[in-house]
Amino acid sequence: MSAPNKDIKRVVLAYSGGLDTSIILKWLQTTYGCEVVTFTADLGQGEELEPARKKAELMGIKPEHIFIEDLREEFVRDYVFPMFRANAQYEGLYLLGTSIARPLIAKKQIEIARKVGADAVAHGATGKGNDQVRFELSYYALEPEIKVIAPWREWDLTSRTALIEFAEKNQIPIAKDKRGEAPFSVDANLLHASSEGKVLEDPGLEVPDYVYSRTLDPEKAPDTPTIITIDFERGDAVAINGEKLSPATILAKLNDLGRANGIGRLDLVENRFVGMKSRGMYETPGGTILYYAHRGIESITLDRGAAHLKDELMPKYAELIYNGFWFSPEREMLQALIDKSQEMVAGRVTLKLFKGSAWVIGRTSPYSLYDQDLVTFEEGAVAYDHRDAAGFIKLNALRLRTLAKRDRKIKAS
Repeated sequence: MSAPNKDIKRVVLAYSGGLDTSIILKWLQTTYGCEVVTFTADLGQGEELEPARKKAELMGIKPEHIFIEDLREEFVRDYVFPMFRANAQYEGLYLLGTSIARPLIAKKQIEIARKVGADAVAHGATGKGNDQVRFELSYYALEPEIKVIAPWREWDLTSRTALIEFAEKNQIPIAKDKRGEAPFSVDANLLHASSEGKVLEDPGLEVPDYVYSRTLDPEKAPDTPTIITIDFERGDAVAINGEKLSPATILAKLNDLGRANGIGRLDLVENRFVGMKSRGMYETPGGTILYYAHRGIESITLDRGAAHLKDELMPKYAELIYNGFWFSPEREMLQALIDKSQEMVAGRVTLKLFKGSAWVIGRTSPYSLYDQDLVTFEEGAVAYDHRDAAGFIKLNALRLRTLAKRDRKIKAS
């Protein structure tokens, strides 16, 4: 454990108001002897945030040093939607709900640190996970000389018992349900809820029903499908069932539709950036619907070359976000390419939602590249001459024929 830097006079803490970050708040005060500024972000996690303000005040934080910000619109507009333009999925499945929230929280912490003249920022991520990397890479990208305090890498409170004892010693209120070991940990925002640890640590066992919080059991979902439409402009969803809505409102409404139909559950064993495998359960109801809808509108508006290039680049783009490189030049370069591809990605997608699944059943666009005259089996189409295909095939077969002739000679000799 490194010795605390006594030069730190003021630190901005990413503060949820929960037990762990309340312990961190007090630990910063007692260990560093510094002034603590709290920042609580409303990213649509579904919790009342005013108790965080009251708890911070009880722990001696000045009212002007308690920051609570509603970031739901900024989160969806500037982070979730740009990511969904890329159809980003880490390791082919994960829609990056936790990963995409971290750069925004870090950005706001740095902005507040500048505003209040803080020397450092602090977070509550553990020393084994990805979030410590995401927070700190974002901090340093935005403020290269900032000091970072990561209590879980410094303190000796290595057990739940030690944390509870520290809380009791320092008169930190402990809810009854926080005294024992939590059966699993949860991170939530408007895009998703993720659960990890304890009862989920054995990947050979099914996720218990009580872990799910954002989706109805697909087996208990309605027996009648739900049909919806989503309108897109420049790759972003702008309306549901013809009603224009703000980005955060669209995602919230899709979450409600997804929840009711049991859509968006994912049981995943993933490769963490820090080197280990972990098992998590993700619920991304609205995001899952949005993913399929966006794929649907791209299918008729993107040229084959552009679409395939995007799909080739997507794993790299997703990996950059997962690993914490949102503010890197390579992510911004890829974003520029992705955004360019979305200029004509506009129109309406119709989807069917039913018992855990969402699928596209119709798509229309004023910029559609789908030409019925070209694909029809009826005679009379003038844009495509069937006879042209013979030369096309022969030219593409040339190298294959050449290889086959050589291999035949080798076998004969």
